[in-house]
Amino acid sequence: MTEEFQIGQRWYSYTEAELGLGVVTELLNRRVTILFPATGEERTYAQNNAPLSRIVYPIGDQIRDDEGLTITVTEHEESKGCVIYIGLDDQEREQIIHEASLESAVHFSKPYERLFAGQIDKLRDFELRQETVKFQHQHRNSAAYGLMGPRVQFLPHQFYIASEVGKRSAPRVLLADEVGLGKTIEAGLILHQQLILGLTKRALIVVPDSLIHQWLVEMLRRFNLLFSIIDEGRCADAEGNPFESAQLVLSPLSLFTRDDKHLEQAKEAGWDLLIVDEAHHLGWSEEGASHSYRCIEQLALDTAGLLLLTATPEQLGIESHFARLRLLDPDRYYDLEKFVQEEKDFKCVNQLIEQLQQPENWQEALSDKVFTDLLHRYLGDQAAVELEQHLDEEPEQQALLIEKTVNNLLDQHGTGRVLFRNTRDSVQGFPERVLTTYPLEMPAAYREQMAEASMEKQLHPETLIADGVGSAWLLEDNRADWIIKWLEDHRNDKVLIICAHAQTAITLEKQLRLFEGKRTALFHEGMSLLERDRAAAYFADPEEGAQLLICSEIGSEGRNFQFAHHMVMFDLPLNPDLLEQRIGRLDRIGQVRDVNIHVPFFTGSAQEVLLKWYAEGLSAFQQVCPTGQAMMQKFAAELHQCMEAPEDTAAVASLITDTSLAQQELLAELQEGRDRLLELNSCKPEKAEVLMEALEEDSNSSQLASYMGRIFDHFGVEQETTGLAGVVLHPGDHMLNAHFPGLPEDGMTATFQRSEALSREDMQFLSWEHPMVSGSMEMMLEGSYGSSTLCTMKLLPLKAGSLLVEAIFRIQSISDSSLNLQCFLPEACVRKVLDSNGNDLTGVITEQHFASLGKRVGKSVAYNLVKHTREEIGQLATQMENQVVDLEVELLNQARQQVTDEYQIEKERLVALSKVNPNIRQDEIDALIQQEARLHDALDDAALKMDSIRVAVVTHE
Repeated sequence: MTEEFQIGQRWYSYTEAELGLGVVTELLNRRVTILFPATGEERTYAQNNAPLSRIVYPIGDQIRDDEGLTITVTEHEESKGCVIYIGLDDQEREQIIHEASLESAVHFSKPYERLFAGQIDKLRDFELRQETVKFQHQHRNSAAYGLMGPRVQFLPHQFYIASEVGKRSAPRVLLADEVGLGKTIEAGLILHQQLILGLTKRALIVVPDSLIHQWLVEMLRRFNLLFSIIDEGRCADAEGNPFESAQLVLSPLSLFTRDDKHLEQAKEAGWDLLIVDEAHHLGWSEEGASHSYRCIEQLALDTAGLLLLTATPEQLGIESHFARLRLLDPDRYYDLEKFVQEEKDFKCVNQLIEQLQQPENWQEALSDKVFTDLLHRYLGDQAAVELEQHLDEEPEQQALLIEKTVNNLLDQHGTGRVLFRNTRDSVQGFPERVLTTYPLEMPAAYREQMAEASMEKQLHPETLIADGVGSAWLLEDNRADWIIKWLEDHRNDKVLIICAHAQTAITLEKQLRLFEGKRTALFHEGMSLLERDRAAAYFADPEEGAQLLICSEIGSEGRNFQFAHHMVMFDLPLNPDLLEQRIGRLDRIGQVRDVNIHVPFFTGSAQEVLLKWYAEGLSAFQQVCPTGQAMMQKFAAELHQCMEAPEDTAAVASLITDTSLAQQELLAELQEGRDRLLELNSCKPEKAEVLMEALEEDSNSSQLASYMGRIFDHFGVEQETTGLAGVVLHPGDHMLNAHFPGLPEDGMTATFQRSEALSREDMQFLSWEHPMVSGSMEMMLEGSYGSSTLCTMKLLPLKAGSLLVEAIFRIQSISDSSLNLQCFLPEACVRKVLDSNGNDLTGVITEQHFASLGKRVGKSVAYNLVKHTREEIGQLATQMENQVVDLEVELLNQARQQVTDEYQIEKERLVALSKVNPNIRQDEIDALIQQEARLHDALDDAALKMDSIRVAVVTHE
């Protein structure tokens, strides 16, 4: 086809690419006039040196005419110097498009077509593109993919749970770590990984009203997840279904309990994952369920994935615990009596595991028929016989066999797959709890009324005077005087003061603020959520914030104040779990000093009895008390009698002794059974350690900082360093794109250091999974930036003027991101280098050679070089494309085999487990089968395609 100008031909200006595809409209006096329909502009050039490149789309390309007809080109014909494109439309009908009718937008399916059109990129942009390919592939192949982005500490127990659950299809689990171990973070990690992997697209979080804004801030600050709050106000203003207005929604539980219409709207909107916090508040019994339980039950039935968060899965009783599991899988947990019986088997399984972990006693154990019967009962005959036959292996083989057997037992028995519970004993590293009590003489005004008072009023005697309303009780109650004096010795300490009743907190705060001049913040249920958030933030401010936060019981759940080290309990709750919730506001991960608990009490009162029972009977102040609710149920009558008659010291002493003994027995029983199994299954140290190593290695902040610095330069983002750890970013005046992912118009301050991000909440934490980083990588690769370039290279062994053509090929597939196809492809890209004679020099001329020896070429010289070597470059590029066909088949076959092997192992495991452990759901197995089929379909559609090309002209100068 002729390269001479003809009327109707389409040409492209490589000096004004923004004009799009032009059409020749006039030829006169060795000049050519080009009209650019996309902009309506017209240019006239001298024919012998016009900065134009002829555009002819090759066979196989998709093209579109100016009326929107799209065809895939099957052949070319020429008419009067113009190209006639013949091809098939989406209905497989043959269509014809004349060159002059092509749409004005320019597209190049192959990088050497860009090169021929004069789109010659800078060398550093080409290298940046290759870096992007490698970094993206490296990140997606990491064992920690989906878990690197959150602004959280690397804590093994949290990341182990997230890794175990986050990769499941539609996970349904109960997160039940003890108070302070980070259930919210675990839920956020799981959600983050589900979103990154594409397993979840729509998520609904339901929380108590008081925690709405805390969850909103946590999800945004720690996980870069922007949730929309759908509450009564939003519903009132909405047209249509408000839950369909966002993919990530946060709602208060009361929204659904108050109005069935909102519950129906939420169900109709459809969700991939439902997260419910403080799930222990959902009441259920065999006789009936609470309204809040039924609301969550309806949402859970219509949602594939479900995460329930509670720090007290069993303390509320076996019935309550069963109710939580029933939400997860009503088909599995349908009979409370049957579940109670299964719980009793856990003790046998635990004993079996402990015996297996003591190889020195195996021979003796094997002679014990009870032990061998347990092996066959819980492992199955085949696995038990295999174990017995290989117990005399070498120590290393023995260890592997033990690990495999123990893992099989944990998989096959118990609720370990749906329930994760880490304890402080297993996690360790927590500070001490220090209890200090302050006996006070009971005021006469209280003593006179105490005999006729209810137990509620005896525990909160300020309510004896005008029901605690107003400040009259302050004149009588010496606890307030004690606080004032105590604060004189703690002027520089942050102090959390908790009262049972809001009115008590209000009166006490007013007294300390107005009459004692203390910097205080108030927190109670009568305040709006925004007011509570402001109070919590004021207390958290280390420089100019409040010294004291005085809160009602509502402050004992969900809020985290681990920056404080002193807690004053103005009174005590008549519920061991509430006591633990109070202490858990300070005693949690991140606390670096001992937690000092201060309890003033009236001697000879119900307060003193309850204090002694907690401290001496349950040791509830010194350590987490998992048996608290069970002990309360067992000793409620005796405790009430002793509180009614505190002067009967013998009865009180007997109660404390009996409680302590009963608690020790129950703790031992829990340790032998369920708790031990859960501890083994909730964090396997070896797997957690491997994950931690992957997180540390693949996070690589210095590598990321260097890479993003080049990305910012490339796209025109202004950057200014602030010390070693920070960078200030602003949109530049000459950005390549009007919008840069994740960059606000007024700029932002960020850091690549996790440690800095954890201490500086005002800075964004840039990780490989931050939306700015992942978005800019996608933008780099989705566009054609850096895909074609030309340079010169001084290489004496090759003939001057000859060419070296380097091409990079990537596996490309139009597939769902949730498949994460790259993890089955070991190589990020395939590189080929040919010389002018077609010799393969891939192993000889490395990327380093190009990087160190390649020299930039001026634009006009580069255009002329491409123009004169176009045919030779095209032939070498086509030769490369033909050469990688066999390699493509090999790579894709390897990937298919890897998919088959990995999924076959997991399918066989789940099918075998489903026969002995009903926690394995059939829909989980079906999802695995479907996922494997989708992967094979994606690999069938995948192909190695040229991603970028670099041409080097050899020189001897």
